[in-house]
Amino acid sequence: MKLIIIFGDAAVGKMTVGQKLMELTKLRLFHNHMSIELIIEIFGYFHKEAIVKFRELVFNEFAATDAYGLIFTFMWALDQTSDWEYIQHITSIFTAHNGEVYYIELVADKKARLYRNETENRLKHKPSKRNLEWSRNQIERDNERYRLVSYEDEIEYPNYLKIDNTNLSPEDTALLIQKHFNL
Repeated sequence: MKLIIIFGDAAVGKMTVGQKLMELTKLRLFHNHMSIELIIEIFGYFHKEAIVKFRELVFNEFAATDAYGLIFTFMWALDQTSDWEYIQHITSIFTAHNGEVYYIELVADKKARLYRNETENRLKHKPSKRNLEWSRNQIERDNERYRLVSYEDEIEYPNYLKIDNTNLSPEDTALLIQKHFNL
C-alpha cells in the first residue's frame, strides 16, 4: 500500500498532476476537493469538521484494503502546527497498515497559478472555485495568511520530492514522480 501526498499552494496543479499520475499507475486519486465539494453540496457551506471526518473514513477504509495505493492532494500550511500534525496523522494511518508514504511538493510562480486557477479541468472538478474573482482573491489571502512553500531542507520525511512545475505539463510532472519513486 502506498500513500502519495501531493501538496502545494493553491492552483499549483495538485489535482491535475494527481489525475495524470493515476493514469500512469494503479494508484487511485482522492483530491482534497472531492471531500470539500461533497460537504459543501450537502451542508450548503464549508463544514470543516465534516470534511475532516469524511476524509478520516476514506483513509482508514482505503488503508485497510489490498489496493496499490492512494494519491491525496492537500494545501499544507507549513507555518501551522496543526497541518504538520494532520500530515503525520494521515501518514500514521497508512504506516499502521505497513504502507509507504511519499511526499511530493509542487511549486509554481504566481502567474502560472493564476492562469491554472481558471482552467476548464479545475472548474469542472471544483465548483466552489467557479466564482473567479473570489477564487483569485482567495489565492491572495491564502498567500498572505499562510506559508505554502517549504524552506530548503524543512521537509525531512523520507520519500520527499519537490518539483517546480511552473513550466512543466501535468503529464511531465507525473512522469517525474512516477520515475523518481518507481511507481
